[in-house]
Order: sequence, then C-alpha cells, then structure tokens
Amino acid sequence: MDIIKKIERENMRLDVPAFRSGDTVKVHLRIVEGEKQRIQIFQGNVIRVKRGTTCATFTVRKISDGVGVERIFPLNSPFIDRVEVVTQGRVRRSRLYYLRALKGKAARIKPRGRF
Repeated sequence: MDIIKKIERENMRLDVPAFRSGDTVKVHLRIVEGEKQRIQIFQGNVIRVKRGTTCATFTVRKISDGVGVERIFPLNSPFIDRVEVVTQGRVRRSRLYYLRALKGKAARIKPRGRF
C-alpha cells in the first residue's frame, strides 16, 4: 500500500488554491485543437467538492445564455492550467444542488465576510 500512496503523491498538484463550496472560481483550461493550444476560462460557482488524493473532483456551475451549465473537473488534471478564486461565498451546505432549481437573484450566494 505504501507504493500506491507514493505514486498518488507524485501525481498530485500542489499549485491549486484552497476553495470550497459556494466560492466563485475561474478555471483556466488548456484546449488542444490540432497542433495549436489555447486557454479557455470557465467561471462559475463551486457546488460540490469531492476530496481524495488522485480522484479528487470539483463541480462548477454557471449560467450561459439563460441555460445552466455544470462541469466536473478532476483536481489533478493536466488540462487545468490554473484555478483562481474570484470571491468566497458563505453557505451552510457542502452540496449546493438546490441552486439548480433557482433562477436570477434567488440563486445568488452571499459573500463570506470577516467575523
């Protein structure tokens, strides 16, 4: 088992900032089209974080042209260039699936302030 943990630690990314559910993040993705590469930015609210070593994932939801778009990102993916935390949100749940049913101002997340 020590060999498996050693291999998992070698493949982990250490440059990912700390974020949690309710935060607004920008995920910079490396898109390969033929021989060219470009960076595509996906910005939205984190609605779920699944912890783990190499299998850690997080789900980001955004509204694009009135349609909700969710994308699941592996945290240790080589296609993720970087992750930026735009704002920190104050929520009382770890899974924000209830945002799927809300629209407009009702789907806003309060900012996390200093207490």
